[in-house]
Amino acid sequence: MKSIVLRYIILLFVTLLSMTAMAQESQTILFFGDSITAGFGIEKEQAFPALIQDKIDSLGLDDEVINGGLSGETSAGGLRRIDWVLQRPVDIMILELGGNDGLRGIDLSSTQKNLQGIIDKAKAKNPDMEIIITGMQVPPNLGHEYTAQFQEIYPTLAEENNLELIPLIMDRLGGDEELMQADDTHPTAKGHKLIADVIWDVLRPYLE
Repeated sequence: MKSIVLRYIILLFVTLLSMTAMAQESQTILFFGDSITAGFGIEKEQAFPALIQDKIDSLGLDDEVINGGLSGETSAGGLRRIDWVLQRPVDIMILELGGNDGLRGIDLSSTQKNLQGIIDKAKAKNPDMEIIITGMQVPPNLGHEYTAQFQEIYPTLAEENNLELIPLIMDRLGGDEELMQADDTHPTAKGHKLIADVIWDVLRPYLE
């Protein structure tokens, strides 16, 4: 009788340990960005954060995706908003901001400073947070020097902060009307699928 009780206690203990380990492995993934992340012009479930959640679910993982995209958001707005968004624990953040700065011709040093501020706040909240930054690009009508310097912001931030960089998440979409909406700025649902694939290739190792 005692041996049966002992085996039951051991089994219960092992089960509780397994449940605890599974809970600890579950991660919260924040996509923090502008209208691209928010899924402007399409259904929210068609936007790439939702598609990433679908990929996670298909693997039977318990990780949760948060879509922290806000249409029209600038790097300055993101810096003001990040503290509120990080009120809940976040393990991985994909930072997709700055495109609206470029469209408005905002001073590049301000954009870089704001993005650095977001990174600093995230790390202060959770020093173990993994941050992936996505490179952005702006139309050439702002001048070659501005567009070239704008694109350099992202690899510079990645190098200085030891972050994973996804160079240009929309690089494969330009010039294809099936992938870009009529405004030539926001991806279609099909375009979001390509973005999700690009991000997934980088994100998946962090989930395994």
